[in-house]
Amino acid sequence: MNNKEALVICRCEEVTYEQVFETAKEHQCTSRELKLRTRAGMGFCGGRTCRVMVDRIIESIVPNTEEGDIPLKYQPPIRPVTFGMVGENHE
Repeated sequence: MNNKEALVICRCEEVTYEQVFETAKEHQCTSRELKLRTRAGMGFCGGRTCRVMVDRIIESIVPNTEEGDIPLKYQPPIRPVTFGMVGENHE
């Protein structure tokens, strides 16, 4: 295994480049299907750090896929919370 294969694409779910690449190659799937098969983009950040890389891998492997055909959807937090609010003592 070389460094590129061991590269972690999705830090939240610890999905490597090799896992994403091999899954995309084997199943010729969309970004959404790849997300469901590997869990890349389903972690705490909701895909904000890995979705671009996952989309690029799909575009390079699956024929007739253009940029942004079915991009991964990412979810912002429901309600932003400051660190001050989290650390408050509510006795």
